[in-house]
Amino acid sequence: MLRILLADDHPLTRSGLAAWLEEEEGVELVGQAADGESAWTMLLETHPDLALLDIEMPNGSGIEIAERIMKRKLPTNVLMLTAYSAQQYVMASVRAGAKGFILKSAPFDRLRQAIEDTSRGIFYLDPSVSLVSDEAPSEELSDREKEVLILTAQGLPSSETARLLSITKRTVAAHLTSIYAKLGAKNKTEAILLALKRGVVLLDQLRYLDGEDEQR
Repeated sequence: MLRILLADDHPLTRSGLAAWLEEEEGVELVGQAADGESAWTMLLETHPDLALLDIEMPNGSGIEIAERIMKRKLPTNVLMLTAYSAQQYVMASVRAGAKGFILKSAPFDRLRQAIEDTSRGIFYLDPSVSLVSDEAPSEELSDREKEVLILTAQGLPSSETARLLSITKRTVAAHLTSIYAKLGAKNKTEAILLALKRGVVLLDQLRYLDGEDEQR
């Protein structure tokens, strides 16, 4: 039985999701909260397997709750629920440790898939979020390209990435150009999101993101 905590400050959204969750097989809705602080208190009391959190709530956002969960190393996985599809919200959620990101406008079958994936620790990104193709890359990333992508995603400048990998900054730039081409991405943010969606890199490898959206 998958135990879920739901937190959303919009009564209609919360009641609709709660009614749906209560009808789902294999799911137990252990609590509902209308703000961040209530969600945190309820989470500590109920120890849910999954927290379905609105990204923006009074008295503590979903991102703040996810950060607390990550810092305390609690076993609860987080699926972020939001009306916003901007990539900066996705990146903030990833930095906070969320395992998934889904729009409130998503149909229930998509939400079901998001819950299934996120509860198993598989990163889920709503397909409406990214503006780039979700097709498999034409060519797999090399091990060195994965290293460059991970270090760049962690916020390291090209000079530091080059130093750690014992290569030149020009080589780092060449690897990034190749990464973007293979993934079909226009910049670092898109490359990270696509790499996560396709399992090219793991969420835990990208914890220390700096939130910049620039092509280096």
